[in-house]
Amino acid sequence: MDMLSILGVIIGFAALIGGNFLEGGSWQSLVNGPAALIVIGGTLGAAILQTPKTNLRRALQIFSWIFRPPRLQFQKGIDTVVSWAIAARKHGLLGLENISESEKDPFSRKGLQLLVDGSEPEVIRHVLETDLLVAEKRDFDAVHFYESMGGYAPTIGIIGAVIGLIHVMKHLTDPAQLGPGIAVAFVATIYGVAFANLLLLPMANKLRQCIREQSHFRELMIEGIIAIANGENPKVIEMKLSGYLH
Repeated sequence: MDMLSILGVIIGFAALIGGNFLEGGSWQSLVNGPAALIVIGGTLGAAILQTPKTNLRRALQIFSWIFRPPRLQFQKGIDTVVSWAIAARKHGLLGLENISESEKDPFSRKGLQLLVDGSEPEVIRHVLETDLLVAEKRDFDAVHFYESMGGYAPTIGIIGAVIGLIHVMKHLTDPAQLGPGIAVAFVATIYGVAFANLLLLPMANKLRQCIREQSHFRELMIEGIIAIANGENPKVIEMKLSGYLH
């Protein structure tokens, strides 16, 4: 569990509610069901409308990364590659066949299979880098779903405020209802701006960081596998890959 993500959400909304309280308002003044329905429903509908089915499915799959990002242990990855290099030096590239069959990570398993098949280093690099770029693009396209929600939310909030003001205009003959009515109308604007800047856009940026780190880890694996294909010494491979720790 990423406690910084949880802490960020708590601090952001606590600041919003606390500032309202210090201004003399109450938390009840920020609660408005119709405004929430307009902002959340309208934003979600607009984002779904523009998002292809595959991207939407992937966006929902990686949502958990916000609070449970992939655990990428770079030192363990280096140790794993070095163990492969040692096995290849002792038993040849065919000695990696059993290791490739038991490897859980599909990306690493594909690289090992290419090694076992005796593929040229340039071919291995091209195949793995293509897989990396395709996976990275797929995930970035999925993140755009949350970015689009962050872009639509403030505008939908304004629409909600205008709808509220339309109802307020019906009571112009009753000044006692104008003040509270206008206040409620602008709650929709607060919802739109707050959800966009305190939740949706930070979520999208957090997911982008997770994707970049995952790509960085896969670059490490590519360099390690290419080094094994070139027959480099395991110690040299370890020293080369140690740069990914910084």
